[in-house]
Amino acid sequence: QVQVVESGGGLVQAGGSLRLSCAVSGRSDTTYAMGWFRQAPGKEREFVAAISRNGGSTYYTASVKGRFTVSRENTRNTAYLQMNSLKSEDTAVYYCAADRPSLPGTATSKAENYDYWGQGTQVTVSS
Repeated sequence: QVQVVESGGGLVQAGGSLRLSCAVSGRSDTTYAMGWFRQAPGKEREFVAAISRNGGSTYYTASVKGRFTVSRENTRNTAYLQMNSLKSEDTAVYYCAADRPSLPGTATSKAENYDYWGQGTQVTVSS
């Protein structure tokens, strides 16, 4: 059984930084593309960032480009989301998701393509 666990959320002032972690366990012989999504109160879930299985490709939504960085450690099937210059509009529950696309160098921004999801971690940015 595959499990996805996020950690690292919290309360931070605007302009500050946080680093989220996501660990995928259950299939040590498989690497996954990893995606980060977020959902703010009263809003739909939106794509934030993704990284391919081999770590060679990364994708970001426009609002976080230049501020957020997604990375991974393949040996541990762990991904990270470094969030800098945080803004109040970044406040949301952040979810990590895992997918196994056929091509190791790709990842998707479509939530419906991800098979496994974490429980979410709250990020609150105070202004």
